[in-house]
Amino acid sequence: MRSGPLRAVDVAAPSPAPAIALSPGSATPGRVWLVLGDKPGDNAQVEAVVETLGWDCERKTLQWRAPYTTEKPRFRVTLDHVDPARSAALEPPWPDLVLTIGRRPSMAALWIRERSGGRTRLVLFGKPSGLMDRFDLVVAGAEVQLPPRPNLAPIRLPLMRAKDADIEAAIARWQPRLAPLPRPLIALLIGGATMPFVFDDAVADRLGALAREIADAGGTPYVTTSRRTPPDFVEILRPRLPAGARLFEWTQDGVDNPYLGLLGLAEGFIVTGDSVSMMAEVVRARKPLAILDLPLGRFGALDQWRRALTRRLFGTRGGLARLAPWLGATRDFRAFHQTLLDHGLAVRAGEPLQPPCGPVPDDLAAVVARINALIGARTPA
Repeated sequence: MRSGPLRAVDVAAPSPAPAIALSPGSATPGRVWLVLGDKPGDNAQVEAVVETLGWDCERKTLQWRAPYTTEKPRFRVTLDHVDPARSAALEPPWPDLVLTIGRRPSMAALWIRERSGGRTRLVLFGKPSGLMDRFDLVVAGAEVQLPPRPNLAPIRLPLMRAKDADIEAAIARWQPRLAPLPRPLIALLIGGATMPFVFDDAVADRLGALAREIADAGGTPYVTTSRRTPPDFVEILRPRLPAGARLFEWTQDGVDNPYLGLLGLAEGFIVTGDSVSMMAEVVRARKPLAILDLPLGRFGALDQWRRALTRRLFGTRGGLARLAPWLGATRDFRAFHQTLLDHGLAVRAGEPLQPPCGPVPDDLAAVVARINALIGARTPA
């Protein structure tokens, strides 16, 4: 069995340096801010780390100006994309440490560091979009292709995890509603279009066919959309679902969302290949997982080639490896899929579902160790 990028996390500490002073009467190192955005899955990763650290933190939740609620801003040190009227105030005294995640919040985190005169240390979860050296620590999942630099803490699965108490409460709520449905109950979790993939008629046809296979076998396909699922795709998919299928359309208020109930009660899951977070939560629940690979967009084949090339270059030594930074940090979703397949944690959609046979990686403790070590370092890696 190939090991792939599900490698052990390097937990080597940075070189010792003067530590941040502890807050009076607290184990929290100085002033710590969590700079968060509007993506619950992203925020959950940061919250999982903070809960384990046991620190008191100030949460700075930001909202975005149009058109950056949907469009990606150019990655730079700025607050131009932030809607100040709907966001937490970013003003002195500046923090000693910022934990952040995502493109838009991390741009604001860099702005905070600049205003602090470079004193604020930054921990970024996710892809640094070309400014890796500006962050003291980058915690990146196996799908993110980055050079093996001293400030990189690679993780094998996203750090978010559904809490046992939340799942138990969801089971109690959803058991009466799901119990009458024909078994097996198979959840089809749908993400949304992201480069290099598209959501088109072919994807709707494939999801409809998988749902019919479940229904024809006597089971119940339960389709749930997510925040990123395009509304027009739902309308394309709806008539392709068989009689007896259930369809939940995601809403901002989250009312009646069956996701946690399904996580506790469904016998298996089919997840679209764009959603690393949903795949990770199914794996952590030790439920059978099938990955639905998605078609590539107009320039998707070229973009996928670039992603795969970057991954190979970052894993090589010598002159070729020097080309990797010119290609930029990126995510190779298909490499992540293959890793789950190689480790017995998933199958491809259409293959028989089976329980995961390999150990589920958990790098939370290693990341906490790196952050604890970081607060003794004064300068970026």
